[in-house]
Amino acid sequence: MSKTAGDGPHILIYPYPAPGHVIPLLDLTHLLLTRGLTVTVLVTPTYAPLLEPLLSSHPSLFHPTLGSPLPPKPPLLPIFPSSLKYAPRVNSMTLIFNWFRSQPTPPVAIISDFFLGWTHHLASELGVPRVVFWPSCAFQSSISNCMWRDLPKRDDPDDDNSPISFPNIPNSPIFPWWQMSFLYREYREGDPDWEFYRNSMLANVVSWGVVFNSFTELERVYIDHLKKEMGHDRVWTVGPLVLPDDDLMRHSKRGGPSAVPTQDVMTWLDAKAKDSVVYVCFADQENVAIVEGLADRVEGRGFVIKGWAPQVAILNHRAVGVFVTHCGWNSALEGLSTGVMMLTWPINADQFTNAMLLVDQLGVAIRAYEGGDRIVPDSAELSRLLAQSVGRDEAGEIPSQGAP
Repeated sequence: MSKTAGDGPHILIYPYPAPGHVIPLLDLTHLLLTRGLTVTVLVTPTYAPLLEPLLSSHPSLFHPTLGSPLPPKPPLLPIFPSSLKYAPRVNSMTLIFNWFRSQPTPPVAIISDFFLGWTHHLASELGVPRVVFWPSCAFQSSISNCMWRDLPKRDDPDDDNSPISFPNIPNSPIFPWWQMSFLYREYREGDPDWEFYRNSMLANVVSWGVVFNSFTELERVYIDHLKKEMGHDRVWTVGPLVLPDDDLMRHSKRGGPSAVPTQDVMTWLDAKAKDSVVYVCFADQENVAIVEGLADRVEGRGFVIKGWAPQVAILNHRAVGVFVTHCGWNSALEGLSTGVMMLTWPINADQFTNAMLLVDQLGVAIRAYEGGDRIVPDSAELSRLLAQSVGRDEAGEIPSQGAP
């Protein structure tokens, strides 16, 4: 745990240990600290280095001797079913409970990731409110709440294209089965571990409040829907949690050290014409075999980063005109905030939901490909779309059609 000492109310921050969850919640933590709150952050040792920007910005940060109640490096989401095996142990949380009771000024609230829904019960036992943090959009939360409550089934258990509809959600979205969350597709009704997970997700709906890394003007219809669904107005948007574009140093450290020096990337971009570069990024946990040998093939006209990239700094550069994104919500917000044209290539998890919101409902992105990780896109069609996007006019007009 790490804590800042301040005069304001004491808040316990508990992110889920995965980069796309930890980073935006630490961005929110930074905002809370700048407003004088006292904050304690619970992280696993693997992600402790991500606290370094907070340590630099808030020198009063210190580390009391309290070990993490989670395994040192719990399994990542792609193998989530096996990570459920430690769920009952996490649920007990004796360590947190004892720490909480030992504090002269214990936290007055818990802000925890939506994957940690069981902390609702911990907060109730401690007598404090629990606020759910969604690093994803309100549209995704609406889908998730409905999905885990109603358990919709596909008509044909052997048809991966069988449609799953959500008629009680605004715009009545429909997804083919294969685009549903892999956690939901793997769910086994009656299995104790899976029922624990389902109940944890349902606990998000009854928690005291909820915070989204989004903004009301983007998702008003879903914010209003969630307020109605939860029966109160304690539904807040605090996004986009993206740093100011002139803060290059924090950009380069956000999420950990870049796989290549940030200045090397900036120098390479400086030599390129305005809006002439296509930035392609796949998630940190995706299969990136596609880049094998790519550095040699694009030598002199491309720059390949294998590992963490200073994405916000890259997107803010004048040379970048197109962003091919897997549609993780953090990336989507960074693309929106920097005004770079986005071409969507969702692969798994909530990415298909995000792509539907961006392309079909908001019209702020173009669908490049939607085959997930099952099929390789047609290279000629993808090349055509990229060339057309880079060559758009100054008014920012976008192509009317994307690749199928």
